[in-house]
Amino acid sequence: MLQRIDIYIIKKFLGTYFFAIALILAIAVILDIQQNLDYFLKNEAPLRKIVMEYYFNFIPYFANLFSPLFVFIAVIFFTSKLAENSEIIAMLASGMSFNRLMRPYMISAAIIALFTFALNSFVIPPANRIRREFSNKYIKNKATTYSRNNQLMVEPGVIAYVERYDSPSKTGNRFSLEKFEDKKLTSRLTAKRIKYQGDYKWELSDYIIRNFDGLKETITKGTKIDSIIKFEPSDILISRYESELMNTPKLGAYISKQKERGVANIKNFEIEYHKRFAAIGASFILTAIGLSLSSRKVKGGIGLNIGLGLLLSFSYILFQTVSATFAVSGRTSAFIAVWIPNIVYTFIAIFLYRKAPK
Repeated sequence: MLQRIDIYIIKKFLGTYFFAIALILAIAVILDIQQNLDYFLKNEAPLRKIVMEYYFNFIPYFANLFSPLFVFIAVIFFTSKLAENSEIIAMLASGMSFNRLMRPYMISAAIIALFTFALNSFVIPPANRIRREFSNKYIKNKATTYSRNNQLMVEPGVIAYVERYDSPSKTGNRFSLEKFEDKKLTSRLTAKRIKYQGDYKWELSDYIIRNFDGLKETITKGTKIDSIIKFEPSDILISRYESELMNTPKLGAYISKQKERGVANIKNFEIEYHKRFAAIGASFILTAIGLSLSSRKVKGGIGLNIGLGLLLSFSYILFQTVSATFAVSGRTSAFIAVWIPNIVYTFIAIFLYRKAPK
């Protein structure tokens, strides 16, 4: 059961956290307006769409992006004030253990972790889609319109290849479809051009079908033919931003599907998927570090604690960014790259916890 001191600390923690978010967001929105105002005026973006489609969806994305930083700042700021006013000393002197003091902090961290995970998994992805569509239309179009050298497994034993696919015209060049049975090639279809009709239906132009039966080969040629091939343009038009537009269950299913098909360029999707779960652990780790670091009354006042807290929080975000690049380059798995910062900062949290006043 929560006591009055628990409620007091939880209110202070969450209040400072959301105040820091509101303050930073206000600055971020002003800077973004300043940066994109020329695009809004040049492309005649309606004010209602700017507010409802862009900034209404920009705010949760930006808030969640720097949530670890806000957690750290919140803990450092209000705990340093408690220590400065000798409230921490009074709590410990009354017989409260440091472990007991951590309880309301961990409850607050759990609330924030659940809040950010829900945002990351179910709220931000559809919001990102709306914001991205607005940005592509009125600011800068970053949509992926073509891809080259695409190879994927359509079905078990069926491999498709498209040298180049163009999204606006829905056409691809130099297409091949190979079927294998017991690791032996049984059929090979090639076409100079393919065009997507919808619902897995493709129109093949200037095609050749070779069927193999032992040493016997049957060749069929034609100008045009419609065929059902179980892949669609979204399977090969893979944008690095597409992972941010999927909710977590859909993202997990997409990764599994693409792995089965042998698609290699899905590292950004795997990183995004694991980051959503790693953020849960980050809330607890950074909260423990912040409390251990700022619970001691120091001569330098709260300024020293805040400065050190900002240094650690920015180093954590930088560490996340650097480790993610190792996954993208293929030097390590996405899971390891995403979780390494949490593992390293867990040891830092343990060290600072042991040094904290008891």
